Amino acid sequence: MSSDAPEGNDAPASGDITLTVSAQFSDTPKADWDTLSGASRNISETPYNPFVSHAFLSSVEDSGCAIRETGWLGQHMTLRAGDGTLLGAVPAYLKSHSQGEYVFDHGWADAFERAGGRYYPKLQISVPFTPARGPRLLVRTDVEPHAVRQALAEGIKTLTGRLGISSAHVTFAADKDIAALREAGFLMRVDQQFHFFNRGYENYEDFLGTLASRKRKALRKERRTALENGIEIDWLTGSDISEAVWDDFFAFYMDTGSRKWGRPYLNRRFFSLIGERMPDDILLVMARRNGRYIAGAINFIGSDTLYGRNWGCIEDHPFLHFEVCYHQAIEFAIARGLSTVEAGAQGEHKLARGYEPVITRSAHHIPHPGLRRAVAEYLESEREDVAEFNRILADHTPFRKG
Repeated sequence: MSSDAPEGNDAPASGDITLTVSAQFSDTPKADWDTLSGASRNISETPYNPFVSHAFLSSVEDSGCAIRETGWLGQHMTLRAGDGTLLGAVPAYLKSHSQGEYVFDHGWADAFERAGGRYYPKLQISVPFTPARGPRLLVRTDVEPHAVRQALAEGIKTLTGRLGISSAHVTFAADKDIAALREAGFLMRVDQQFHFFNRGYENYEDFLGTLASRKRKALRKERRTALENGIEIDWLTGSDISEAVWDDFFAFYMDTGSRKWGRPYLNRRFFSLIGERMPDDILLVMARRNGRYIAGAINFIGSDTLYGRNWGCIEDHPFLHFEVCYHQAIEFAIARGLSTVEAGAQGEHKLARGYEPVITRSAHHIPHPGLRRAVAEYLESEREDVAEFNRILADHTPFRKG
């Protein structure tokens, strides 16, 4: 166990199975991590999710983006058999704030602290700065998965108690994780995103053919307008992404981040590290005008899903954001045979561009009886609101009726 981890976190789950907590993600060797479901392309039984890969999670820490000094102290949990075999793992962080999570609990924190409680630090089980669904209770593929998920869920509760903190939060979790967490007594929360579903389209025009005529004409016009003024689009993956390209993209990212949030979460070193460690999992959609790049969006490529993340520009052009982030992502997904595009958090404007409303889920362990009761009441009402809004939006997709 790393010396940065709280004392006494080696907790037996059952028999000779041991749960260990480490402050450094790199304490788990890549060869071990790659045996977990979703963490490697080499495991064909489960879809690969690049955000839970060793490359991504090590890069976000090694770059200094998610470390103690930025309010993300690693509390990474590993479950091992008596012979040392890795059975499961949970990427987790002790958080001193609620930034970079995209599932908002600031109101819970304010209410608890006004009542005399201490909300921070809290335990966050998530991928830093990444509102994408994926496994959070990672399980070795050749073991009984439900039992391991149950042990990991109980381990989260045990760690929360030993740390003496207010709560633990598992955000953007996969359905199988949610089932295990529900059984363990976690409170359930829902939210909404917009995803594109590739229903076997041959190309983008094939997709357009499924839209109502008026919507189809509007998107064609929008795309033509976006590429006026001599703008061209490049898809860059693998060795095509040089350090010079990263310099251009980072300038876009900093411009958007500084205007929208005030302090971008990711630094320049992070992009170099992922470019070195997972180049084939990255798609940069870059807009070029007069021989130089003026805008771009970064996407991550899973085995069946394209995950849209950050965007930025140094020139403003009508509809260019929609072209680079949404239309090009759909074209790439169709060309690669990917089933889904997850375009990030929020954004009802995605609906008109062929992205459909979906429900995302998180789970929350709150030991304090008063805070748990208040949050449970809030979540019940919130679930009803999200479900109703989702039904309304589903009736306004651009697809032909019937």
